[in-house]
Amino acid sequence: MKVLIFLYESNNLMKTSAKDFFLHIATIILLYTGVIALLNLIFQVINVAFPQIDQYYYGQSSISFEVATLIVVFPLFLILSQIINKSYVITPEKREYALHKWLVYITLFLAGAVLAGDLVTLIYYFLDGQELTAGFLLKTLSLFVVVGCVFCYELDDLKNKLTSNRRNIWRIVAVILVLGSIILGFSVVGSPASQREVRYDSQKITDLQNIQWQIINHWQQKGVVPQTLTDLQDPISGFSVPLDAQTNKPYGYEKSGAQSFKLCAEFNSSATTNLTGKPASDAWDHDSGYQCFERNIDSDLYPVFRNTVPAVPR
Repeated sequence: MKVLIFLYESNNLMKTSAKDFFLHIATIILLYTGVIALLNLIFQVINVAFPQIDQYYYGQSSISFEVATLIVVFPLFLILSQIINKSYVITPEKREYALHKWLVYITLFLAGAVLAGDLVTLIYYFLDGQELTAGFLLKTLSLFVVVGCVFCYELDDLKNKLTSNRRNIWRIVAVILVLGSIILGFSVVGSPASQREVRYDSQKITDLQNIQWQIINHWQQKGVVPQTLTDLQDPISGFSVPLDAQTNKPYGYEKSGAQSFKLCAEFNSSATTNLTGKPASDAWDHDSGYQCFERNIDSDLYPVFRNTVPAVPR
């Protein structure tokens, strides 16, 4: 009996055309990619709204990649699914092909595995004290909703319960999930324009940090704080003082003492290096507008190098 079943399924597999094979494979890949992007999008939004205790980073999370993925992948998935469904209407026996059943079972297995694995991770963070209760509950709920919908959809497909009306209902549910998540993401994390401003601010902090270390290096090498930023130009090392990428103007600088200085920049919005409100190791927190960072060089931590230049032979 088992031999007959194997031969029957093998025969069905052999009947599968190249078009059917690649349509099914492409649909499954699009489904997996879309689900992963959707979950990543939701999780990033939750991380911004309910940050973890050990979550240290400058600025805001970016959801651009996840949103771009959904914009491309989700419509393609709907189109290919519709093409496959039409082929089932024309040729109902295609539903019994081994390829179709194997892909459905694989999807059910992966959906269950992803759900179990993510739940283990979330529960670990919760028990370890790394996740706020609200964030934990929201992530758990999002997992059950997204992966649960995939699981139920594939079960309906396996049991031949996907009537035209039922399929339309699933489409509406998917559209609500995707569009709702994108809208929620932009409302929490910010619009593309605000994200661009955040990236400009992040680049400004990076530039100021580089300039700061060049000033410290100048102090250690020469024993003085530079009068202007042009004193840091070094064609040998290749260092060139960066400009503000947003305005294409120099950053503000002022020598305020023998071992102190100020670095300044115009910021689009306020930001902290730590979302939890605890003191950060680098004091680069700022408000919007023109902000200056006062620095005083500790000669014990950054001593001046003495007699380090070898004599030039005559």
